[in-house]
Amino acid sequence: MFELAIIGAWAEFALRWLHVITAMAWIGSSFYFIALDLGLNRNIPGPADGEEWQVHGGGFYHIQKYLVAPATMPDHLIWFKWESYMTWISGFALMCMVYYLGSEFYLIDPAVMDLAPWQAIGISLVSLAFGWLVYDQICRRFVNSNQTLVMVALYVVLVGMAYFYTSVFTGRAAMIHLGAWTATIMTANVFMVIMPNQRIVVADLQAGRKPDAKYGKIAKQRSTHNNYLTLPVIFLMLSNHYPLAFGTQYTWIIASLVFLMGVTIRHYFNSKHARKGNPTWTWAVTAVIFIVIMWLSIAPAMRAEEDLASLPPSVARFAQAEEFSEVHNVVVGRCSMCHSEYPVYPGINWAPHGLMLDTEAQVARAARLVYLQAGRAHAMPPANVSWMEEDERALIRQWYQSVAGVQG
Repeated sequence: MFELAIIGAWAEFALRWLHVITAMAWIGSSFYFIALDLGLNRNIPGPADGEEWQVHGGGFYHIQKYLVAPATMPDHLIWFKWESYMTWISGFALMCMVYYLGSEFYLIDPAVMDLAPWQAIGISLVSLAFGWLVYDQICRRFVNSNQTLVMVALYVVLVGMAYFYTSVFTGRAAMIHLGAWTATIMTANVFMVIMPNQRIVVADLQAGRKPDAKYGKIAKQRSTHNNYLTLPVIFLMLSNHYPLAFGTQYTWIIASLVFLMGVTIRHYFNSKHARKGNPTWTWAVTAVIFIVIMWLSIAPAMRAEEDLASLPPSVARFAQAEEFSEVHNVVVGRCSMCHSEYPVYPGINWAPHGLMLDTEAQVARAARLVYLQAGRAHAMPPANVSWMEEDERALIRQWYQSVAGVQG
């Protein structure tokens, strides 16, 4: 029988799949057009700004770029926008499902800041809007300034946001929020700046007017920022699978350094595509930054031990259930050899996904995950290496269902 927890797990999976699909489409087209624009042959006569011959899939492609437009505006003009929009929409929906609906487990850490769910969600939403407004104002006011200095100023804002998120949320949520904040900027660039400016240019051309060059300059600025932000966003979105990236007191520094790696990697490829040399030094810099990140990751976060009395009511009820003492013993016996602050299972050095199941409070907080992974499914323990018995799985199901009001 389907129940809310099962439906929710599959809905999360579907949203994550959609998010990955649309992100691949957006990033793929973005990388392709950046590489194409940088690599165009501009030493050609005629009205085109550049051209390129390419071969793919058994055919040859002759591509030309116009800064204004060809003599006749084509009837069929493709706008690359929905990849960006759907990436953000699916990502935001996924964040609502995982971090907002599961705020007491994934979003809030009382040792960092003791927030009610509505407060944490409110801070999350306001921060995304605030980040975009600050970014947008810097870009608008300094569009004619030295763009390197503009990017330095934006990086300072980014570091500030990283510190803010780690001062409010769990380390995992801080990483995801910094990625969501950056992705919001990227999609808002497309929706609120690049596309409107492009529509103005197209309308002018269709009316026989010469477009103002400022619209292209503004769009180019935002497109360049999106180009350099893409790789850090991918890292931040993957980070929730790797506790080493978010499980330390230096999470905000790690996140800040990730953006520098994005710059060095993109600089290499942009230089290659533009035929401006082969700056292999960028890979050495990237490697050094990554080693620094690895070093920072081994410093454990300083946090107070959470007890049952400090649990929010919606979590505490799982610890108050009649079966909880037995369930806790099962989880400690079958799961905590890996899911522990100090794992003892060979080859496991850190708790998978940062999930620790040593204490009663930790088990109560992870009730839904324990139920889905070990009660309803046999995903945990992996290959049943700790020999969890069927009656123990039944006990976990009975415990969760009795508290959550689910019919078995």
